Amino acid sequence: MLGGSFALGRWAWDPGGLQLAGRGDGQVRDFRVNAGPASSQSGLPLPQMAIAKSTKDPGELCRRAVNALGGMNRFISRGDVVAVKPNIGWDRLPVHAANSNPAVVAAVVKMAFEAGAARVVVTDASCNEAVRCFQRSGIWQASYDVGATVILPADHRFAELRLGGEVLDLWPIYKPVIEADKVINVPIAKHHNLSFYTGALKNWYGLLGGRRNRLHQNIHTSIADLGSFLRPTLTVLDATRVLLRNGPQGGNLDDAAFRHQVIASTDPVAVDSYGCALIGQDPTQVRYLAMAEERSLGTRALETVRTVIA
Repeated sequence: MLGGSFALGRWAWDPGGLQLAGRGDGQVRDFRVNAGPASSQSGLPLPQMAIAKSTKDPGELCRRAVNALGGMNRFISRGDVVAVKPNIGWDRLPVHAANSNPAVVAAVVKMAFEAGAARVVVTDASCNEAVRCFQRSGIWQASYDVGATVILPADHRFAELRLGGEVLDLWPIYKPVIEADKVINVPIAKHHNLSFYTGALKNWYGLLGGRRNRLHQNIHTSIADLGSFLRPTLTVLDATRVLLRNGPQGGNLDDAAFRHQVIASTDPVAVDSYGCALIGQDPTQVRYLAMAEERSLGTRALETVRTVIA
């Protein structure tokens, strides 16, 4: 448990952050590095996706997956400010599999620092009350313990930007993520009652302020719009314990199951297609994945993705 209101205040609020002036221009926020067909020491192209399994240690799984993808040094440079975006949306314990596993988040933070990051921010715009989400998920404590700057959402941390999407045009966007040098997406694989599956692409809903529940009327297009707007440096999918039904917030232990996997990828569509199967969903039935593929955000054809088992 966290100890006292002083600790809460000291950990929660960070006064930094550049001020974004006025409206944006609708340009893509692209945080990718040259992580395409780079060669490994063997002379072979580096993988696009790495799947780590066969151990029950979430931190070890995470490290194995990222190392198999070429290591965090492939993505993070010395002096970078890195934003780590887990799913911290819900007032749930880790066992409920509604939020990203705190040990996976902590491992990503540690590897970013080891690669030379000057600062690592861990944050999300929660759906339930933010202090309780950050606290009960275990992500606050785990991230703080390894040196991350943990930021809670607040109104002044959003700025209206023009995304230029089919559904999402002018919208309040969470600045602590888009102001970083590099962005690492750390979602959890789970069921969603409207989109059927939530993982890498759906996790960008945590960038949105305002009445984002209005977007549920056209949820698939809005998810594709977000994927078009923000292209992360790296995606690390937590599938250590997944939510099979009654998502996205769950709450019943019978709805969750262990998969003991972490998947690291440069292709968010591919990682989501793989994640769908882990919760018993057919990726061909998840419409936003088809939309994302049509927009050249990645591929659902996993047989074409350079993949290694770590």
